[in-house]
Parts: sequence; C-alpha cells; structure tokens
Amino acid sequence: MATQVAVADALSQADLGRPSVGFWGDVSSRIRGDVTTMIALSILGAMIALALGADLLSDHVFGVSYSKQDLLRTFERPSFANEPAFWLGADNLGRSEVVRLLYGARVSLFIGIFAALVQLTLGLAVGVSAGYFRGRWDDIAVWLISTLNGIPTLYLLIIVGLLFRLDPISLVILIGLLGWTGEANLARGQTFAWRERDFVVAARTLGASPFRIMIRHIVPNILPLMIVTGMLTIGGVILAESALSYLGFGIQPPVPSWGNMLTGATGFYYKGPHLIVVPGIAISLTVLCLYLIGDGMRDALDPRLRGSQAVKRISRRRPPAVGPR
Repeated sequence: MATQVAVADALSQADLGRPSVGFWGDVSSRIRGDVTTMIALSILGAMIALALGADLLSDHVFGVSYSKQDLLRTFERPSFANEPAFWLGADNLGRSEVVRLLYGARVSLFIGIFAALVQLTLGLAVGVSAGYFRGRWDDIAVWLISTLNGIPTLYLLIIVGLLFRLDPISLVILIGLLGWTGEANLARGQTFAWRERDFVVAARTLGASPFRIMIRHIVPNILPLMIVTGMLTIGGVILAESALSYLGFGIQPPVPSWGNMLTGATGFYYKGPHLIVVPGIAISLTVLCLYLIGDGMRDALDPRLRGSQAVKRISRRRPPAVGPR
C-alpha cells in the first residue's frame, strides 16, 4: 500500500513538472477533444469559407451570378443530374439556388457576426464600468438597460425598416445598438463579484487607475463567459435578420439573404417546396452549430467542469500495482 501511494505521489509530481500550456491552450485542447463541438466548428467554418468565396465560386465554378435568370429553368427541382449551378434547383425566375444561398450566407453571417461584436463591445463597456464604479453611473446604466428591455426590438426594427431602406451595415448598427442589454447585465453582475477579489483590491491600493484595473484585471476574467454569450448571440441575430427580411423589412431584393429567400418562396411553395427547404435548412443548421459551439466553449471554460475533467483524467491514470501479491 505504501509503495502504491509513493508511486501515485511520483506521478503527481511528474504532472506538476510538465510545462504549462496556459489557460487558452488548455481550453483549446478541451475543445479539440469534444467531437460535437469540432463537428459544429467544421460545418460553420465551411459555411464561412463558402460565403467568403461566393464571388470566386460564382464566376469560375458555377458560371452564373445570383441575379441571372433562366426562365426555362423556373422551379427546377434539386438534382445532382443538373448542372452544378442547379444542384439545389432554381427559383421562380430560374435563378440558381446554390449561388443565391452562398451570397445569402455572406449577408446573414456578416450581419450576425458583426452585430454580435457591437453588442458584446457595448455590453462590456457599459456593464463593467457600471459594476465597477457603482453609484450614480450604475443607476443610469440600470435605467437605460431597463428602458431598452421594455422596447419590443422587432417592432422597432420593423418601424425603422418602413421608414428607411436597410442595408447590411445599417442592420448591424441597428441590431447592435438595440441588443446589448443582455451582455451588459451579465458583465455588470460578473464585475460585482470580481471587483472585491484580493488582487483587484491590491491593485486599487497600489494606486492603479480604474481604467487599468478594469482592462487588466476584470475584463480578462469575464471575457471567456462573454465569448460564449457572443456565440449564442450570433445565432439570435441571424434569426432576427431572417425574421425581419421574411417580413419584408430587412434586406431587400435583388440582394439575397436567407430571410428574403424565404419571403420570395412563400407564394410558390406548392410548385417549388425546395425554395423554402433549402434556406430553412441553412438557417437551422447555422444556428444549431453556433449553439453547439457555444455550449462546448462553456464546458471548456467553466472552472467547475474543468476541475471535474481533471479528476476524471487522474482517475483513469491509475498507478501500477507493484506491491506484494
């Protein structure tokens, strides 16, 4: 028994002597070990690559643009026997669904990613500063958050869409400015907890400025949780853009987006059901991948789960029984 304990202690010392890969290296290794998250990352990465290469694929692979019409192919059904540009069929004007899907992915993913970045940036700035300074600024921030939360965002977007023609950049700004309150509440609550930690109090005692404390000591500690929230936010923004475009107040034709592809198909679903199925699957698959990635990142970044995973690895690495038989 004593020999087994000695061997276990030796293995523990060997583990402690290994070079540290750092926090983000540890997180990266855990994500790589999660099959579901890696599959979702691969699918999402392929979608982003195809969206970025839409011009190249349209010109050199498919040979048609997203606006080119071929009235002889109207409502052509999906089939791999067709030309590559029409593997996913054609719409009511004979336009390639493949090419329109690629350009729609570019628009929808652009809006989702950059609107989420705007929300994350504003939420961090307002939430961290309100949680750190407290007092009057915290009261103002809470009032502003409560006011914006009381406004139905979709209705406001519809009103703006009625008054102005929205392009992708204006949608990014509008959705970003209206949707940061959730991130701000999360950052504010986390800052309340971190501002009283010993190392933050020590930095404050040594004369560090509030800005330096927030940037160097608080934001890095809450950033992992905010990144997970941001991944989930991207999916929500894509759904919001799709709903807005579906209602006719978002991205307007002839520029394709997944939402207005659904809008254009609503009157023809009985002739071409693929016109609804194709963009619908694209939206569902993208949002599902984003949620799975966010869930996997949460598991990798959660300190409690990290501790439980370490216990599992140690329990699997049992020392050999070298004692008397």
